[in-house]
Amino acid sequence: MGAYEEVYRQSIEDPESFWAEAARGIDWYRKWDTVLDRSNPPFYRWFSGGELNTCHNAVDRHVERGRGDQAAIIHDSPVTGTIRTITYSELRDQVALFAGALRAQGVQKGDTVIIYMPMIPEALVAMLACARLGAVHSVVFGGFAANELAIRIDHARPRVIVIASGAIEGRKTLAYKPMVDSAIVQSEHKPEKCIIFQRDFLEAELTEARDVSWQEIVRDAEPADCVPVRATDPLYILYTSGTTGMPKGVMRDNGGHAVAIHWTMKNIYNVEPGEVYWAASDVGWVVGHSYIVYGPLLKGCTTIVYEGKPIGTPDAGAFWRVIEQHGVSTLFTAPTAFRAIKKEDPQGALLKKYDLSGFRALFLAGERLDPDTYHWARKLLQVPVIDHWWQTETAWAIAANPLGIEKFPVKPGSATKPAPGYDIRILSDEGEELGPEQEGNIVVRLPLPPGTLATLWNNEERFVKSYMSSFPGFYETSDGGYIDEDGYVFVMGRIDDVINIAGHRLSTGAMEEVIATHPDVAECAVFGVDDSLKGQVPLGLVVLKAGAARDSDEIAAELVQMVREQIGPIACYRQTAIVARLPKTRSGKILRGTMRAIAAGREYRMPSTIDNPAILDEITDNLKQLGLPR
Repeated sequence: MGAYEEVYRQSIEDPESFWAEAARGIDWYRKWDTVLDRSNPPFYRWFSGGELNTCHNAVDRHVERGRGDQAAIIHDSPVTGTIRTITYSELRDQVALFAGALRAQGVQKGDTVIIYMPMIPEALVAMLACARLGAVHSVVFGGFAANELAIRIDHARPRVIVIASGAIEGRKTLAYKPMVDSAIVQSEHKPEKCIIFQRDFLEAELTEARDVSWQEIVRDAEPADCVPVRATDPLYILYTSGTTGMPKGVMRDNGGHAVAIHWTMKNIYNVEPGEVYWAASDVGWVVGHSYIVYGPLLKGCTTIVYEGKPIGTPDAGAFWRVIEQHGVSTLFTAPTAFRAIKKEDPQGALLKKYDLSGFRALFLAGERLDPDTYHWARKLLQVPVIDHWWQTETAWAIAANPLGIEKFPVKPGSATKPAPGYDIRILSDEGEELGPEQEGNIVVRLPLPPGTLATLWNNEERFVKSYMSSFPGFYETSDGGYIDEDGYVFVMGRIDDVINIAGHRLSTGAMEEVIATHPDVAECAVFGVDDSLKGQVPLGLVVLKAGAARDSDEIAAELVQMVREQIGPIACYRQTAIVARLPKTRSGKILRGTMRAIAAGREYRMPSTIDNPAILDEITDNLKQLGLPR
């Protein structure tokens, strides 16, 4: 039996002993009473009775054990032309001071704090300061529009919002304060305070009585010590899929999260304390939470906080420069980044300017890794290129090539094997288990391993309905795929209305809700189409109201602007086809899956329940006019 098989078998057959052993890598104030509490399925809880502090494990303990002078964070910002290094000792002091400042503003254990910041070290300081106090942070991606932020304010009900005055996007300066002000006007819940970190290139005007300056309150703050919390207490809320209305707030606990994320650093990524690990993502996404902030710091690594792009800051050699300059051993990013680099520098000429001899592995996730991009990166870098698959809900890999346990041959298009802790099955729509090579619903047998979502914030009913009800006893991933004869997992794509745009999961349903408010729109459907750079982009099919006499191009341009304003530029909504009608079943369900197949040029089976088969020919003609399939 190989090393992986032995580890995996134990994780499935005896998860209590497996994760109890992993928990030895974390400091505890009080040891747990029960490793896995199975008393209330599907609400399984890990390390019940245990007490710890995630900030202590990520920062203070490394200082206490002699790593105080080691770099904890390297902030590399080509958009501002600066590089800053923060040691573990400096990070501890900054986090303790800001935690004290938060406490002085009324933040206590159990309170929620929204963080709306770009890729700067202060975003990490704010997250860790919340963890230090036992407060619950909810980071909202800085590119989200005011409407999306308002929805999250109303749901998370933060006592305080922490923001930066702005960011630099490309060549533009983006002011955050007006968006936050607009969001607070729109929201029913009003935070007591807004803390603004003033950046050198943009000073925000403070609103009297509500707003305070980060720089000023830290100057007068008393450092705060770590507050012990229960392992089952919430660490953070992260909203998923860009859903409007009532958002899904994934709740992560402290204990299981710290144990699992720490364990992955060696076993999945094969990195050791003191090494430089770089996740080229954003703190607003789950990758940023797990592998810019908590994973590397829990392990005692140096983490890169990169405020730039894979191209254009200044060129397609930006990643190679960062890897060489800072001695990065492992890079984790989205396939989109490498598609952008490949497009700008297809021969990899810029790589020749840099020495990447210390670089060991490239991990890609967030969207499907197409074989062309895999082969290009593998040939160019001459290191393992590892595709792995996971979700906001899981916080870490469901399937991976676990370099720290056993390295497997790569099969392009596959995320390799189930990660220890995940009992992956393929089920038909009727719940029957399918055999090798048979495509169906990818599910995970319960209980899920530690670190995965404990529930949805303030919505246990939706937690059960969204993830646990379709296939009782299993977690529904909402992804489709198959497992081959060798046990390799192939993820073929989403089976719900979420699309993956450059590694960012956004809801087409949310875009439809925006488009449907246009006065000339009678009906609409939005679905994802393949894109060589971003993986997927949204396409809207719109039926206009009878008598709508305005120019269709004008309406389409207005829809682009509406989605941009209400969801954000990140939605990349640019294409609209005006159609006479939408294909539906006799019960009125729009056939999005069929339209996706037509747009991709894939064969599809004529749905037996379609109300008018001829409409598919009309849709095909409409999509051809847009250049689809590409």
